[in-house]
Amino acid sequence: MNKDQVKGRVNEAAGKVKEVAGKVTGSASTEVKGTAQKVAGKTQAAYGDAKEKAQKPG
Repeated sequence: MNKDQVKGRVNEAAGKVKEVAGKVTGSASTEVKGTAQKVAGKTQAAYGDAKEKAQKPG
């Protein structure tokens, strides 16, 4: 597992928490920021997955 995969998954989880907190508190701004962070985390994790796959022989 490379650092992009780890950071991406951490950002994805943090974004999900922020998104849920925004829903619970009724803060649309926090919810949107959480959604954006979650998407960015998924993208970074996918990049890390692709990088990992490209480095494996075969």
